[in-house]
Amino acid sequence: MRHKDEELDYDEADLEVGHPKDHAAGPTAVAVSMKRALEQMGVVRTAETLLRLNQAEGFDCMSCAWPDPDPGHRHAAEFCENGAKAVAEEATRDRATPEFFARHSIAELDCHSEHWLGQQGRITHPMVKRPGETHYEPIEWDEAFALIGDQLNALDSPDEAIFYTSGRASNEAAFAYQLFVRAFGTNNLPDCSNMCHESTSIALQESIGIGKASVTMDDVYQAKLIVLQGQNPGTNHPRMLSALEKAKQNGAKILSINPLREAGLVNFKNPQTPRGMVGPGTDLSDLHLPIALNGDLALLQAFGSLLVEWDALDHEFIDRHTIGFELWKQHVTDLDWDVVTRTTELSREQITDAALLLRDSDATVFCWAMGLTQHHNSVAIVKEVANIAFAQGNIGKPGAGLLPVRGHSNVQGDRTMGIWERPPRHFLDALAKEFDFDPPRENGYDTVDSIRAMRDGKAHFFLGLGGNFVQAAPDTDVTAAALRKTRMTVHVSTKINRSHLVCGDTALILPTRGRTEQDVQAGGPQFISVEDSVCSVHASRGPLKPASPQLDSEVGIVTRIAEATIGDRYGIEWKKMRDDYANIRLHISRVVPGCEGYEVNVRKPGGFVLPHPPRDSRTFPTHSGRAEFAVSPIDVLQVPPRHVILQTIRSHDQFNTTIYGLSDRYRGIEGGRRVIFLHHDDIAALGFDDGDMVDLFTHWDGDDRVRCAHDFRIVEYDTPRGSAAAYYPETNPLVPLDSTATGSNCPTSKSVVVSLEHAGKYSAECPPGAGQDEVGSDQVHKSHPQPEHLS
Repeated sequence: MRHKDEELDYDEADLEVGHPKDHAAGPTAVAVSMKRALEQMGVVRTAETLLRLNQAEGFDCMSCAWPDPDPGHRHAAEFCENGAKAVAEEATRDRATPEFFARHSIAELDCHSEHWLGQQGRITHPMVKRPGETHYEPIEWDEAFALIGDQLNALDSPDEAIFYTSGRASNEAAFAYQLFVRAFGTNNLPDCSNMCHESTSIALQESIGIGKASVTMDDVYQAKLIVLQGQNPGTNHPRMLSALEKAKQNGAKILSINPLREAGLVNFKNPQTPRGMVGPGTDLSDLHLPIALNGDLALLQAFGSLLVEWDALDHEFIDRHTIGFELWKQHVTDLDWDVVTRTTELSREQITDAALLLRDSDATVFCWAMGLTQHHNSVAIVKEVANIAFAQGNIGKPGAGLLPVRGHSNVQGDRTMGIWERPPRHFLDALAKEFDFDPPRENGYDTVDSIRAMRDGKAHFFLGLGGNFVQAAPDTDVTAAALRKTRMTVHVSTKINRSHLVCGDTALILPTRGRTEQDVQAGGPQFISVEDSVCSVHASRGPLKPASPQLDSEVGIVTRIAEATIGDRYGIEWKKMRDDYANIRLHISRVVPGCEGYEVNVRKPGGFVLPHPPRDSRTFPTHSGRAEFAVSPIDVLQVPPRHVILQTIRSHDQFNTTIYGLSDRYRGIEGGRRVIFLHHDDIAALGFDDGDMVDLFTHWDGDDRVRCAHDFRIVEYDTPRGSAAAYYPETNPLVPLDSTATGSNCPTSKSVVVSLEHAGKYSAECPPGAGQDEVGSDQVHKSHPQPEHLS
């Protein structure tokens, strides 16, 4: 189908499918990243930004949270292809001015693809959509803040407001934000972590007492074995490939476990080395297990069963530091191997070969990402990763530990700063002592519960500090309808995205400075700080002049909203914090555990590392004071006949919901995004051919709706039978809001049971809607005719 403005948008008829590449990065990555940078920024801005990106005195990449090397070991070009794209997107010379918004109604903008919206440039002025109006128009900052304050103060209860945070917000902005929200009177602080690593946070908190990685970068380099499970480094955190290459050079073996055989798991051509540019690159995985979707719990318990059988256990660690081992040992000893092989689509020989790598390693690092955290049993899966680490003593020693790889640049730092709907009591106590008020003690809404609250009329105000909420959240149509029921939506953003077009009665866009830009306040030039995946906190300083004099910083916006809403209540000095961010860091040092001396330590080259008792001293702040083995039954996901399990994934040309372009060259896709990857045998068994166009339908027993997404091209791919994959956000309409992980409420975006029909066969029952290429189509109720196999 053809979109408007054809020269900027795309036509799925132009989609090309080729052979997936068998390596990641290399000369092509350099060429693509530089081409994008030069096109959007020009020569001067490209040099000003990319040479400062991820440097000790530069600015932190706004994409993934992969750690930086020590300051003395950084390359002049310390960035990956997607990092360069992220910088180019933010530092673009294009502008979305008030004149642009005057030319395009909200309804017209909503007809465009997410890619087109992102290419319109930086928003230059605060904008408002007033009740009943069809366009955004400029508004003065003071009036915008007054509108927000009036709306918040008109609520019957603070709990009727939702305050969302993306992982881009700095530590300083996040701390000020949660302080304002709690001073206002609620813990409704959902964030993007609720939709990705929440299962990790819950599982590790219960297993080891802290929901963070227990390794340093040196541990990765020194590991004898690195397990990569449920992640695709080549696309989602490409700089990790350099660390894996270094570990391989130091003698490490790598075991990769993933349904798709990704290029980044096979071979890496490091563009910073001669071997990577003109040579064969580095082979990464020593063994790859093409596991079926939702087979990870069974696989991990099979590993445990074999380690117990072989007595490949660290008995001293188990005896001194753990609890629950005997129950777990009995559980994995009684394992049903027929269930394991059926659930994983792996043979016992394949599993045994992988377990031998674990047996023969005395220092193993376990890495994982969304492939483990977005299933109904994800908390149990992550706990099982911890069980395997405990069994061999692979925590709290060099070259070993647990490494959840975070997907957004400061999502972990935001949580450290208090962005959490379930704050621990000790944090609230410290906040009360520092600011002399009693913050609310009842848990607030997470992301899924926030959508439910807006849908059900229990919440009437939404503020998003960064992000693209309607595209990131599950069940897109339900999410959009929920936001449209609110009295006010507010988005702190750098560029236009879909969420700006899903408006409350009143809608505001507040344009903010980005990571690439200078931040000068009344107290002089400022810097911000962030935390990466291994608990390292460091400073970030942007080099560019802001895209518009009208932009404000995230800290400035948050503190001005606070002043307009609660004024001088409790005597909190918002202006003092805004004028000099050192004042925020002083408060952080007295509230946040491990941040004593924050201002001094964060100014050091490379920053500082937060304490982590399991890593540092093999002490575990759990209820028992020990690392806790967990026993989890294997619950097999039931898939009806003629259905497959779908996982939502990124293309190589996107970061989260930001679409950089229409190329996924590692998987052989060019010129479009509406594809579904399927095994050859599944294509035939379902009655289709490679290249057929199909509509996708969700099978979900939790309600009476049929969800659908239209016009996907079937692409034959190397994936296990019964396991399919397609890009999000296009497939987010298929993820039911109420299908969430037990214990974490994380959406189950990696185990969506779907059926396929020839495109258009049921278009009358599931009609495409405006902008459906990214937003999705209207739902079908059971009162309408349905495909036979869904009845």
